[in-house]
Amino acid sequence: MLTLSTNTDYYLDLEERYGAHNYHPLPVVLTRGEGVFLWDVDGKRYYDFLSGYSAVNQGHCHPRIIQALIEQAGKLTLTSRAFYNDQLGEYEKFITGFFGYDKVLPMNTGVEGGETAIKLARRWAYVKKGVAENKAKIIFAENNFWGRTLAAISSSTDPSSYRQFGPYMPGFEIIHYNNLPALDTALSDPDVAAFMVEPIQGEAGVVIPDDGYLAGVRELCTKHNVLFIADEIQTGLARTGKMLACDHESVRPDILILGKALSGGTLPVSAVLADDFIMLNIQPGEHGSTYGGNPLACSVATTALQVLKDENMAEHSAEMGEFLRSELQRLQSTYIKTIRGKGLLNAIVINHPNPEAAWELCLHLKEEGLLAKPTHGDKIRFAPPLVITREQLQECVGMIGRALGKL
Repeated sequence: MLTLSTNTDYYLDLEERYGAHNYHPLPVVLTRGEGVFLWDVDGKRYYDFLSGYSAVNQGHCHPRIIQALIEQAGKLTLTSRAFYNDQLGEYEKFITGFFGYDKVLPMNTGVEGGETAIKLARRWAYVKKGVAENKAKIIFAENNFWGRTLAAISSSTDPSSYRQFGPYMPGFEIIHYNNLPALDTALSDPDVAAFMVEPIQGEAGVVIPDDGYLAGVRELCTKHNVLFIADEIQTGLARTGKMLACDHESVRPDILILGKALSGGTLPVSAVLADDFIMLNIQPGEHGSTYGGNPLACSVATTALQVLKDENMAEHSAEMGEFLRSELQRLQSTYIKTIRGKGLLNAIVINHPNPEAAWELCLHLKEEGLLAKPTHGDKIRFAPPLVITREQLQECVGMIGRALGKL
């Protein structure tokens, strides 16, 4: 029997009355975060095993990121791109050097990054590849997830995302994920501008492709003169044990999309990186954002990236991810069908006759002091902030074991 406090009930009632009912959160009301921990309005402490869908890789309220936020917020937060500001150029120089691209186009949310990448690819196809106007196609993998805009849901194979929101964006085609022959066939169409793919499918339940898949994607895109767009919004920025998930196969996409942890969980910041032959096909007035490239975002993003590097978070993520998966395996739970992941982007697939077992397990985990969320019914992501220690992971696996025992 789930019991809630008076404080929690108050805040849940506010959202039920005044907020749109487009989310189904766990019944916990959070008020503070630090490092790997969150506290609710009654003072109970939890391990965060979602990290804001990997937006909080550096840990909640990382002191260096918060200091950068405060200092810049006291000087200048927004000018729009009608004027220059003293933070944007420095940030552009830093992030392009960090990832090795000629140019960056700054945006705010991850889905804006995806939309930007598609616009860049279409424009490149018309200007450089010679595709006839309005004929450019973008190829996506089934079970992808990159947001909730009309373009994003037009590429979705999940009815909960696209049902009764049509008509849909034209020029999108879907193929099987982790299937190079299907990709080869799709890219042979001369009207294809790009293949946009998550190196690891996060929302689908941390679906990891076969070794060599990303290298094969790179090879096929080059063969067919098609742009390779890597959606690294969730998989990037040290989450999988490398700075980018593409780095596991030493692959360089033509267009790189970043978001989430680019601000360390403080405000919406995204970025699209590409070389000049792609980026410079868009001229003034043809794309933009009021908040994209604002001074506050630039200062915070620079610090957030530097923190990842200075604190060796990619290497730590790789080590802790291996440890977490081995400890989960040691539980030998009959309720865990599959354990999979790279770095600290992990998931378990629940084996239980009750279709609500994953949700119930997350409620039990909450009672134990660990916050996680199901995805696609029977899967639960385990993705704590990258600052988590071996000892903390051992404690968390103990909580998971006890919660599994309550199913």
